[in-house]
Amino acid sequence: MAPEATSPKDDALAPLPAGRLHWLRAGPLEVALAPEAGGRIAQIRYDGVDWLVGVDDGDSAAIAWGCYPMVPWAGRIRHGRFEFDGKPYALPANFGGHAIHGVGFTRPWVIETLDATSASLSLALPEDAVWPFGGIATQTIELTPSRMELHLAVQADQQAMPAVIGWHPWFRKPDRLLFTPDAMYPRDGEGIATQPPVRPTPGPWDDCFIHTGEVTLESAGQRLRMQADTDHWVLYDGAPHATCVEPQTGPPDGFTLAPHRLAPSQRLELRFELNWKPAPAP
Repeated sequence: MAPEATSPKDDALAPLPAGRLHWLRAGPLEVALAPEAGGRIAQIRYDGVDWLVGVDDGDSAAIAWGCYPMVPWAGRIRHGRFEFDGKPYALPANFGGHAIHGVGFTRPWVIETLDATSASLSLALPEDAVWPFGGIATQTIELTPSRMELHLAVQADQQAMPAVIGWHPWFRKPDRLLFTPDAMYPRDGEGIATQPPVRPTPGPWDDCFIHTGEVTLESAGQRLRMQADTDHWVLYDGAPHATCVEPQTGPPDGFTLAPHRLAPSQRLELRFELNWKPAPAP
């Protein structure tokens, strides 16, 4: 059995201020970056409409606002425990007895490049009790007047490592969600995904789905279409104020359910594209 890990310095429910914001702008699309707050996007504004739950919207917990990268794992790792290359590991539990959303969303990221419409950031992953493998995470944000493209990557260092990455946007509750998934991972009594996938059940959801198409939100007369180069999406729409649409390279508890091994120096990448236009007339 793996030894008990110590608690991480930054709990997922602890308040996390935005810090200094850096605004990117392309026509009607404006994006506020908060590199000190987990390298997250603090706000997305299109034609005057704010799309994200912000840090000042009632819950400033690190887990609960903006749009943040999940690296080097996404979702929960059950009790923080998994095996990799035949060896047991125990990560610190930071949310309900489980290890959630990686180490990147509470740590400051370094701005590598920044201009009017784009930015790139990086984060050196720890090599300690919180994450014993090291590695580096990078992300880029690029804007055009009606589109934002996000690119996230994690690269192993000198040792192999497991990896699941994703984005976690907290959208303000939309007027309409258009989503027709192919299958879903059932959740057990601990609320964690299990195998095998089943037919999707009606919402509200806090579930991981297999989905090969777009996900669309409509709000304030605008339509947001999202697509990513993955078929795994987590949808959470149980909160009255928000809906989360999270593209991931694998399911929650992915180190156990669907292990993905990075060899030394190997990369795992994820592209997430968001497109805005006026919503069709009713």
